Amino acid sequence: MRHTLPLAPQFYVTAPQTCPYLEGRMERKLFTALQGDNAERLNDALSKQGFRRSQNVLYRPACSDCKACMSARIRVADFVPSKSQKRVIKRNKHLARRVTSPWATEEQYALFRQYLDSRHSDGGMADMDLFEFAAMVEETPIKSRLIEYQTPFEGQEPDLTAVCLTDVLDDGLSMVYSFFDPTKDRQSLGTFLILDHIRIAAEMDLPYVYLGYWVPGSPKMGYKAKFSGLEIFEGQHWHPIGDVNGYDNATHPLKVEPISEQVSRIQLPDSKTIR
Repeated sequence: MRHTLPLAPQFYVTAPQTCPYLEGRMERKLFTALQGDNAERLNDALSKQGFRRSQNVLYRPACSDCKACMSARIRVADFVPSKSQKRVIKRNKHLARRVTSPWATEEQYALFRQYLDSRHSDGGMADMDLFEFAAMVEETPIKSRLIEYQTPFEGQEPDLTAVCLTDVLDDGLSMVYSFFDPTKDRQSLGTFLILDHIRIAAEMDLPYVYLGYWVPGSPKMGYKAKFSGLEIFEGQHWHPIGDVNGYDNATHPLKVEPISEQVSRIQLPDSKTIR
């Protein structure tokens, strides 16, 4: 007999772990399972409320005394490339884009390993093997795509240069995870991937590109504030980021809502949509 999950999902909280963005802090995540007939609707609704997808899980930071992590997205209609971003586009105009189903290959994993060893050797993914990589790519209950960028060579097989695992939401593209050749620093491939996703979203008439979290004071996340049209999710609403120096990442337990209150304010697919 077939059983489906109820529309109202169950939410849980992880145990405290070392924060990957701000030194000396601990993080917790609020999460729920993403499965069943309503997976796409749930993913669309919660993505608009600061959640991110990892395989079959949706999560959002829920730290006990810190609210520094804020979900960020680019409003495509308001994006205007800077002079330096225009140069990045020009430097990468030779790359060929290839969109595929979420199916992992050994070539992708080799590039992924090269990227991790160079950029994130002490991160949470540092020990990920081929099977775990395949699970990250392939275990998705929603509409996901792998977007590959290849460097063509005349008479030879193209060289895989960058990859992004991307979810297609009802209002935009969500860049779940991207990696690229770390030896090609001059090409600014991380920036280029975002710029190309903005172009793809415009071509698809989708209003947003979701980037994950922006964290004031974190060098790892600072690059996101360089994109015009950037919005952050704060206080249950999306609004333009404004002055990046006007944000305080200081800890204060009285400024953080209890988990029960955070869960009670989550709007599910049949509720009014967050804008």
